[in-house]
Amino acid sequence: MKTDALIAMLARGPIAASGPGPVPRLALAAAAGLLIAAVAMVAALGLRSDLATAAMLPMFWLKLALPLVVVAASLAASSRLARPGDTAIGAGVVIAAAVLAVWAMAARDLSVVPAGARIAAVVGQSAGSCVAGIATLSLPLMAALLLAMRELAPTRPVLAGAAAGALAGGGAAGVYALHCTEMAAPFLATWYVLGMAIPAAAGAWLGPRLLRWT
Repeated sequence: MKTDALIAMLARGPIAASGPGPVPRLALAAAAGLLIAAVAMVAALGLRSDLATAAMLPMFWLKLALPLVVVAASLAASSRLARPGDTAIGAGVVIAAAVLAVWAMAARDLSVVPAGARIAAVVGQSAGSCVAGIATLSLPLMAALLLAMRELAPTRPVLAGAAAGALAGGGAAGVYALHCTEMAAPFLATWYVLGMAIPAAAGAWLGPRLLRWT
């Protein structure tokens, strides 16, 4: 948002909001980016061949739970940080708690794995492609969200960009999970978390460059 436009708007005093607020606007941007990511994933990688069988397993839904929590909390954070002077501490706490829960599950599982097999339990069969896949699939979501946020009024561009990036990473991880066959908690706690952290870090870096008022 242009600084002059914001000053003029504030000078007019309280007025009825025109157009959608931050939540609908960001949700629509996320949905558009998510659709592009899903189509790209199916076209380039394909759904896992045993998806119907895997969906019967509790671990499959636990695998989706972390990205869904990150998406919900990041959408709330993005919508709050898109408004002048607002904060999103609660959303950050929710994401941290979800990550800690997955780490605790991974630590529990690793505690009963023989020492010589622990690295294999963490690395799995597709660590590198998992991180690269999530980071790549996050790009359309990141672009859509940052474009939407530029039309709002964030005053903390680093945090706003990080929230948008976390939302993009969570959405991409959820999409990638429909292709990925890895189900071990140590794998998810390491590579899914890293895959989501990369877009969040990228968003924090891009925020001051793309969301700064002019």
